[in-house]
Amino acid sequence: MAKYPQDHDNPCAYCKESNSLVLYPTSDIRNHPYTLNQCLQCKAVFLAPRPDAQRLSEAYDDTYYGEKQDKFSMPMIEKSLDFFRMGRARRLSSFLHAGASILDIGCGNGKFLWYMTQLGDYKIHGIELPGNSALRAAKIPGIQLNIGRIQADLFSAASFDAVSLFHVFEHLEEPRETLDIIDKILKPGGILMMSFPNINSLQSGIFKGKWLHLDPPRHLFFFRPADIGRIMEDKGYDIKRIRYASLEQNPFGMVQSILNCILKKREVLFERLKGNMAYAPEYGPFSIAFQKLFFVLASPLFILSDILVSSLKKGATVEFVFQKRK
Repeated sequence: MAKYPQDHDNPCAYCKESNSLVLYPTSDIRNHPYTLNQCLQCKAVFLAPRPDAQRLSEAYDDTYYGEKQDKFSMPMIEKSLDFFRMGRARRLSSFLHAGASILDIGCGNGKFLWYMTQLGDYKIHGIELPGNSALRAAKIPGIQLNIGRIQADLFSAASFDAVSLFHVFEHLEEPRETLDIIDKILKPGGILMMSFPNINSLQSGIFKGKWLHLDPPRHLFFFRPADIGRIMEDKGYDIKRIRYASLEQNPFGMVQSILNCILKKREVLFERLKGNMAYAPEYGPFSIAFQKLFFVLASPLFILSDILVSSLKKGATVEFVFQKRK
């Protein structure tokens, strides 16, 4: 008997081939069952079956974006996220010249782009789906904001010096087409900066279907770093930098994944930190306080472990900087 059964019914989320191996089961916060499959053609790992429009609409309701002024209900969390947004802005700015034009796909509340304007005279453009995040992004001074999804005719060829996707790539319903659009609108020599969960990480291997960063049904597919590197090099891009460490994502990913293994429902702490009080009401104030305390006490250990694991290229997330060849 084969270690992994084959699946010929569910097409790959990236290349659309229907020839994959079933790796392990998972489920979303509404207990809808899925499997994680690996495509035998392009090596992408994808969610099967593909969630339909109604299920995706439910997954991206107001609780996903946060129903208050900010996505997270605790000001301390938002301040911490601002620190990391500034770090991303600094890393991208180091590759750009004065007056560069930047497009952030899935720009969220737009604060990353705002921080870019604090580092140079950059022209900032953002794309965000309708919702509270788009409403927040619209308030960013100087932003050229498009509401919706990126389309082939939205921008002219060679419009941008840089394009960024921070934890957006894995959400895309048509990722291959999106990369083609990015290639069209990015200038020769331009920079593509993107981050996404590392399916080849230690966390992914340990927690499998309970891993926080699977985030079904919103995360539709994953690439191992070596595979996306090969795809982009074949498209005419050079890898300028790879970063596996992320104090923003990785330590909390470990905490929540452990809690997912203990509790009957997944992502309870994460949803409560966003102010989603309707989710899993059976976990009362005492349970939530215990989960928060675990996060606080365990974080120093998981910060240190992230430094070690990331040095081995096994960090839970990965950030690439690609440069389009001239």
